[in-house]
Amino acid sequence: MANSELPQARSSAKRRRLSAAAAQVLHQRGVERTTIADIARAADVPVGNVYYYFKTKDDLVHAALAEQAQSLAELTAVLEQGPDPIDRLHGLVDAWVGQRDVAARYGCPTGSLATDVGKRDDGDLDAEAGRVMRLSLDWCERQLIEARVPDAADHALTLVSAYQGMSVMANALRDPEVMTREGARLNRWLESLRP
Repeated sequence: MANSELPQARSSAKRRRLSAAAAQVLHQRGVERTTIADIARAADVPVGNVYYYFKTKDDLVHAALAEQAQSLAELTAVLEQGPDPIDRLHGLVDAWVGQRDVAARYGCPTGSLATDVGKRDDGDLDAEAGRVMRLSLDWCERQLIEARVPDAADHALTLVSAYQGMSVMANALRDPEVMTREGARLNRWLESLRP
C-alpha cells in the first residue's frame, strides 16, 4: 500500500468502526437515549472526530441502518451457498435463533430501530428503516419463489413478521427461549411449504 493510501484506509476504518458502534449502541439504548458521545466511546474515537465523519446523530442512524443492511447481505451471501432455497430459509431462522440472547435483551436490531425512528416526524429515517426491513422480505420471497411455493410474497411476510414478533416477545418477557421455541415452529412450518 502506498503512503498516500494509508490515511484514506485509516479514515475508512474509523468510519466503519463508528458505523458499527452506532449500530450496536442504538440497538442497545435506542435513538432518543443515545448520544454521539456514547457512540464515540463505543468506537474508541474522540467525540470531536465523530463530526468529521457524521455531522448529526441522524447521520449515525443512517450509518447504523447501512450496517444492518450489510450484515444481512453478508449472512444471505453465506446462506445462498446452499443449493436448496427452503434450507436457506432454515439457515436464516437458525441465525435469528442464534441471536436469542441479544433479542431477549434488546429486540431485533432493525425492528427496534424502525420502531424508534417511526415515532419521529421526519420521514427520512423511517423510510430508510423500511427499506432495510424490505431487504429481508425480498430475500425470503426470492427463496420461496425459487422453491416454487405459491403466494411467496405472503409467506415471506409471514416469516419476517413471525421473526419480528418473536423478537418483541423474547424482549418483553426477557426470555430467550421464546426465540428457540418459535424458531422450531417456523422451521416446521417451512418444511410444510415444500412442494
